[in-house]
Amino acid sequence: MKKRTYYYPLLALLGAMLSLTSCKKDTEDEPPFSTSNLDAELLELIEAASDGAGPHYFRLPASNAYSDIPQDPNNPLSASKVELGKFLFHETGIGKNPRMFTSEGQFSCASCHHAAAGFQAGIAQGIGEGGFGFGLAGEGRTVHPEYFNNPIWSDSLDVQPIRSPSALNVAFQTNMLWNGQFGATHVNEGTSHAWTAGTPKEFNNLGFHGVETQAIAGQVVHRQMVDHDFCVEYADYMDLFQNAFGDVPQSIEELRIHSGLAIAAYERTLLANQAPFQKWLAGSRSLMSDSEKRGAMLFFGKAECSSCHTGPALNSMEFHAYGMNDIYTSPMAIMASESDEENLGRGGFTGNQEDMYKFKVPQLYNLREAGFLGHGSSFKSIREVVEYKNAGIPENPMVPAGQLAAEFTPLLLTPDEVDDLVNFLENALNDPHLDRYVPSELPTGMCFPNADTQSMIDHGCAE
Repeated sequence: MKKRTYYYPLLALLGAMLSLTSCKKDTEDEPPFSTSNLDAELLELIEAASDGAGPHYFRLPASNAYSDIPQDPNNPLSASKVELGKFLFHETGIGKNPRMFTSEGQFSCASCHHAAAGFQAGIAQGIGEGGFGFGLAGEGRTVHPEYFNNPIWSDSLDVQPIRSPSALNVAFQTNMLWNGQFGATHVNEGTSHAWTAGTPKEFNNLGFHGVETQAIAGQVVHRQMVDHDFCVEYADYMDLFQNAFGDVPQSIEELRIHSGLAIAAYERTLLANQAPFQKWLAGSRSLMSDSEKRGAMLFFGKAECSSCHTGPALNSMEFHAYGMNDIYTSPMAIMASESDEENLGRGGFTGNQEDMYKFKVPQLYNLREAGFLGHGSSFKSIREVVEYKNAGIPENPMVPAGQLAAEFTPLLLTPDEVDDLVNFLENALNDPHLDRYVPSELPTGMCFPNADTQSMIDHGCAE
């Protein structure tokens, strides 16, 4: 089969250029520049926000510095495992278990988590099976014509009832999804009553952390399958599995676990460590504008964003209610309902009343190209989110006032301060080189991250 080229223009050239420096750590410290008053003030705020740890507290590790990357001790990182995971994450060839034959081999993990949108979907609801098209950054993906308005086929759509969270910087999440339901450890200790048999949550019984559990369960949820015949047909995968694990299991269940562990290993290396703020933390003080620095000062100071968004990924494993709307309230919602348990956030998983309507604090890197923000995709830009939080008025009447986070109060930022904070979030936290994490081609030679007829045209890999 003829190999397909990756959908970003000039990637092959970029890949060749990047390979020349692949041995250099991607967060290597830059020579320090002189520190202005803004830099000095920001450093003081960072020192306070990190309880004295300083800039290092907020730095992301190099993607190839495996010992520095948080990981599940039952799934140690290795170069061979990451390589296998990178291919499987983008592999449309493992979309082998759709409910409708027309979508076989047309979707991948990257259908809803691709580099062009900061490893998010680029649309309000990610679409796996039954998706059609891609556009430039995922914004052109819609429902396949054969599924649309057909009750028999529409039941087979794989459409997310909540905004697809980013796969970027997931190494700094112990438990996955907006409600934290995946992962047997950390915040999910003592929640085994909620690991319902016959649902994806039962995969927590395997005992892995959240990234690994989601990658294993996701293959079932999103109708993917790696079997031994697949590895035989595409011998490169046979070699990749052997390099990563020393064997190629015969059973689908064992291959699912191996595949999930490899995908999780790859996802843990998806780190936005080339963002200007990351380089500023390393000493390159000139790489952020004065406006971005003022925005960072607001982030770590007056706006108190860092009280929740902290650490290298500017996230946390806390759950808060900010009264944002759910997807079903959008007039463009697809197969979303007021009764979806996802609307209840953490409470929909634990069943605890105090957890209702509370959602996990997300990471903040590369949100500029996401297209939609908030768990219910009710915001279309970073500015809209900042203005919403600045006003401190909830938009979702279903959320009781008593459940709202104490931090959800008016920030009292001036228009100029809003501009600076938005500038910091949009630009200083934007890593412009995420395509370094994407393969130039797949062992199967198939188009990716989607391989339906319109996506193949959009990706430039149609015959």
